[in-house]
Amino acid sequence: MSNNLITEGKFKYVEAGEGQPLIVLHGLMGGLSNFENVLNYFSTRGYKVIIPELPIYSLPLLKTNVKNLSKYLKDFMAFKKINKAVLIGNSLGGHIGLYFTKLNQKNVAGLVLTGSSGLYEKSMGDTYPKRGNYEYIKTKTEEVFYDPKIATKEAVDEIYESVNDRHKVIRTLAIAKSAIRHNMAKDLPTMNIPTCIIWGKNDSVTPPEVAVDFEKLMPDANLYWIDKCGHAPMMEHPEKFNEILENWLKERNL
Repeated sequence: MSNNLITEGKFKYVEAGEGQPLIVLHGLMGGLSNFENVLNYFSTRGYKVIIPELPIYSLPLLKTNVKNLSKYLKDFMAFKKINKAVLIGNSLGGHIGLYFTKLNQKNVAGLVLTGSSGLYEKSMGDTYPKRGNYEYIKTKTEEVFYDPKIATKEAVDEIYESVNDRHKVIRTLAIAKSAIRHNMAKDLPTMNIPTCIIWGKNDSVTPPEVAVDFEKLMPDANLYWIDKCGHAPMMEHPEKFNEILENWLKERNL
């Protein structure tokens, strides 16, 4: 997917299809390729799918936080001349989508959360892989998924490189602290936006009770479960994920 990366000014992104914009927000340790199946599926079904590369490791350290990543999304939408979009976020990406929605409800047609942070942040700090040998990093990466085989060598290599890069570690910890500060519990009841919550029943990073709390706190939310699935449903069960999302988009006329 990196071969298709478009660079314009300060923005890097992948884009495919035409129609209602779906903007995909990746997680802290997740690359754009995590959503490759979403891109390929929805770009042929009347949607313009756009996946911006979030500047997690390139913002100044003092600006490396949820608030500024949300501002980056606002700038990106303005640059692309997108007034209203459906936001799809996994993990930290969901949190950025929530914070953006809090400040810019008029620009959000719908919100899709999968394994999102924003309510339960303990995991981001506690399970961040410490520097160590390759096998330790491999084990920690596999724990994100129900099926450890989803953690490819490429994914493990990327995380191993990140946790041994001091520049990236410092920014990762800054983001984790920011996520704790920006807990969304008090804001969610004010977000009267159609919200689709797709959650892995076996998510150990953001456990199932987090999804239940999201549904309870948000005024217009639908919760869907995927069995035998961890923190990244769009990777572990792409067909099921796409089916749930497509049906929900149709039901909501999005």
